[in-house]
Amino acid sequence: MRRIFLIVLFAVIAPAASAMMKLGSPAPSFTINAALAGKEFSFNLSESLKKGPVVLYFYPKSFTSICTLEAHEFAEAMVQFESMNATVIGVSNDTIETQKKFSTMECHNKFPVGSDINLVLIKAYDAAFKLPGNTYINEHLYKSIERHLFADRISYVITQDGVIVSAVKDQEAHTHIENALSVLKKIQKIKN
Repeated sequence: MRRIFLIVLFAVIAPAASAMMKLGSPAPSFTINAALAGKEFSFNLSESLKKGPVVLYFYPKSFTSICTLEAHEFAEAMVQFESMNATVIGVSNDTIETQKKFSTMECHNKFPVGSDINLVLIKAYDAAFKLPGNTYINEHLYKSIERHLFADRISYVITQDGVIVSAVKDQEAHTHIENALSVLKKIQKIKN
């Protein structure tokens, strides 16, 4: 039964597409349980924006191949992000216990990862994998599938005044790091 459910789940979400927030939109404010270096804390967007821009990236699942690669690449680039006073946070719908492990093992204690198990933040930022508008999926099946949804691979750069100036959806990990660094360099150039 579980195998049949998973086959149906992937068949339904495979053609799914995700929306993104529009450039120039105000970033929804949030506080999320997060982990850094294996320790749980409360990450608050407003507090982080007081220090500088924020790179908020969503990813499907901790400890999967591309998500792990993306965490490694963000960790390797943290010196560059920090030189521009930027904060990086990754978010998935994994549990906080999983994020504690992921923050040490894959993020190398360099940046936090948030736990959004109910997809509240993921949905607020239009980063959830969307189900296609399939009219012959009955309501019960839809509710079952919805519980197993996850974040799409989307990243945002948010300026200190809380505006989204970059939104990228790409399944390749390096695209998000390269884009965020490029946008932050342009912001820094404008400020100077």
